[in-house]
Amino acid sequence: MARVIHVFRQPDRFVAGTVGEPGDRVFYLQAVESVRIVSVTIEKQQVAVLAERIGSLLEEVHRRFGAEVPDGVPGELVDAEPLTVPVEEEFRVGTMGLGWDAESKAVVIELLAATDAEVDESVVLDDTEEGPDAVRVFLSPGEARAFADRADRVVNAGRKPCPLCAEPLDPNGHVCPRQNGYRRTEED
Repeated sequence: MARVIHVFRQPDRFVAGTVGEPGDRVFYLQAVESVRIVSVTIEKQQVAVLAERIGSLLEEVHRRFGAEVPDGVPGELVDAEPLTVPVEEEFRVGTMGLGWDAESKAVVIELLAATDAEVDESVVLDDTEEGPDAVRVFLSPGEARAFADRADRVVNAGRKPCPLCAEPLDPNGHVCPRQNGYRRTEED
């Protein structure tokens, strides 16, 4: 079966979001362009790493190429809206690619579907016929900064950490190793 690559050259939105309650959330990345919506599931740690790497890439692009990169998120690019519904998983993300397209002055994010086989690096950010399905998104530096900022907020919006052991607190508490097994609650 031929590889499907969803390309978003000028997305109306590209955001990280979740479905579910803290402690039982499913993370998604969602690209929207006109009436086309593609949502992919992703691990929380992958979202955090992607946000961090985008920040590093923007610094490097500014330093090496002199590209205009905003220090903060431009107000008009802040997106606090929930994911566009219906949220239907296209695939689960396995491999991610990140790059800079000097011609269009855009950050390029590629998300490849998880597969059982090892992914050949040559298919990342390439249009080869063989390989896992992918989503490729082009973002201006400001849009990339806004994506990374929202992704950080989404990752950190989960359960509050225990003040003693930093493990996440469930609504009905947790067994804290620092309290010799005493069950802590959020009120403690």
